[in-house]
Amino acid sequence: SGLVLVKNPHLDLMEEDVLYHLDLGTKTHDLPAMFGDIKFVCVGGSPNRMRAFAQLMQRQLGLAAAGEDVADMCAGSDRYAMYRAGPVLSISHGMGIPSISIMLHELIKLLHHAKCRDVTIIRIGTSGGLGIEAGSVVITDTAVDSSFQPRFEQVVLDDVVVRSTELDKDLAEELLACSRDISDFPTLIGHTMCTYDFYEGQGRLDGALCSFSSEKKLEYLRRAYDAGVRNIEMESTAFAALCGLCGLKGKSYCFHLL
Repeated sequence: SGLVLVKNPHLDLMEEDVLYHLDLGTKTHDLPAMFGDIKFVCVGGSPNRMRAFAQLMQRQLGLAAAGEDVADMCAGSDRYAMYRAGPVLSISHGMGIPSISIMLHELIKLLHHAKCRDVTIIRIGTSGGLGIEAGSVVITDTAVDSSFQPRFEQVVLDDVVVRSTELDKDLAEELLACSRDISDFPTLIGHTMCTYDFYEGQGRLDGALCSFSSEKKLEYLRRAYDAGVRNIEMESTAFAALCGLCGLKGKSYCFHLL
């Protein structure tokens, strides 16, 4: 049907669904009227970046009047920022799996309540690259964990639940084809490794703690590269797992900084 799905039978028993961290709700807002025609959702860590992206979309779609700015649709909350440009929603998710997970639960419920159909969701952001040219863009085909496995492990109650992190392959090829018209930066498809930490978890030597040698770090990164990893960030496995389970056509699209 193309509808965004929620996999929670308890929601049907609730008189009202409050999306706490987005400052929206099913009784306080007409979600189908506000969001029912959304076709693309772009998410990224920084509120300022997502505001700038929404402004870019406004200009590209010819929607911006002279001097007009985009409004934060989550202005009553200081957790996330959400902007709209026609059929494109631009939302910040903060840093790390816990932050993006909270946002995605509420975003997916929002799209479900709004009766959105055939929604494509793309994570855009920065990452650390592995064996690629600085300034490259990596389109993720599969998000992998720190052991290079395509899985997202989460403790639910006292069980370890393992979920798949496969992303839409056709969308990856479509994005790669689009990139061929832009010669400003190299673009490639590869695995994205998701870690729970920016410092030790990504093999950095400059954190407050470091429990390994530089030789051990390089050996680990070589194994990651051999496993197909081309960039490292902190959200992709949760993003892929939640979007896949709820019927969203998802893709991660990262600009390589280092």
